Amino acid sequence: MFMTYQPFEIEGADRAGRFVFLCDHAANTVPDFINAGDLGLPAEDMGRHIAFDIGAAAVTRALAAQLDGPAVLSNFSRLVIDPNRGEDDPTLIMRLYDGTIIHANRSVDEAARQHRLDRMHRPYHGAVAQVAAARSDPVLVSVHSFTPQLRGRPPRPWHVGVLYADDRRLADPFMARLAQESDLTVGDNQPYSGHLTGDTMDRHALQHRRPHVLIEIRNDLISTQEDQQAWACRLAPVLTDSLAASGL
Repeated sequence: MFMTYQPFEIEGADRAGRFVFLCDHAANTVPDFINAGDLGLPAEDMGRHIAFDIGAAAVTRALAAQLDGPAVLSNFSRLVIDPNRGEDDPTLIMRLYDGTIIHANRSVDEAARQHRLDRMHRPYHGAVAQVAAARSDPVLVSVHSFTPQLRGRPPRPWHVGVLYADDRRLADPFMARLAQESDLTVGDNQPYSGHLTGDTMDRHALQHRRPHVLIEIRNDLISTQEDQQAWACRLAPVLTDSLAASGL
C-alpha cells in the first residue's frame, strides 16, 4: 500500500494548552517528486545541520506533550525548500550551504520553485495557520537547533539562543528566566538575528500580534533521545514561568 506524501505533521491538534509548537526544520526528507528523491548529496551531508535541525523534532514533540499543546512539524528538508523563509527570499532554495553545493538545486527555474512552494512550503504554512487560528489566544514557540561551528568559522559558545524581532513580550521574560539557569550561556538574538521578512514567526506571530519566541538549541546538546527529553523537561517550566511573568 502506497502512502500519500504529506509535507507536514500535526500532533495533538485537540490539546487544550495555549502553546503551539512549531518545528520548521524537523526532517531531512526529499520527496520522490524532487529529483527522484535525491539532491545529489552524500548521506553524510543529508545527516548534518544543512539538511535539517538535528534533535529539534523530538524536543518539539516532548515539549508539546508536556505542556498540552499541539505541534506542527515539517516533513521536507530545508535544502529542498526552506519553510522558515518568505516566498521571495533569495535563500528559499539554497544552492550552496556551509561549503556544500546542492547539486539538484543548481538549475531550479521558476516553474520548479513554484512546484516546491505548492507541494511543501504552502501546505506547511497552511497547517500552521489552521492550528494557530483554532485557538483564541495562542502562544507560538518555534524550536530549532544550530551547529556548534560552521566550516571555517569560530566555535559558537551558546548553549541556547533566544530569537525575536520587534515583539519582545515573551522573549524578555524567557531570557530572564533562562538567566537563572547558572550553567547556561544564552544567546540574545544569537547565533543570528531572529527576524526575516516572511519567515515563520513574522508570518504567523508578528503579523497577528501573537506572543511568540524562537528557541535555538545547540545540536550537540540534543543528539540523543535522553538529551532531547532532558531539554524538553528543562524548557517546559521555563516557558510556563515566562508566560506567567509576561502577564499575557
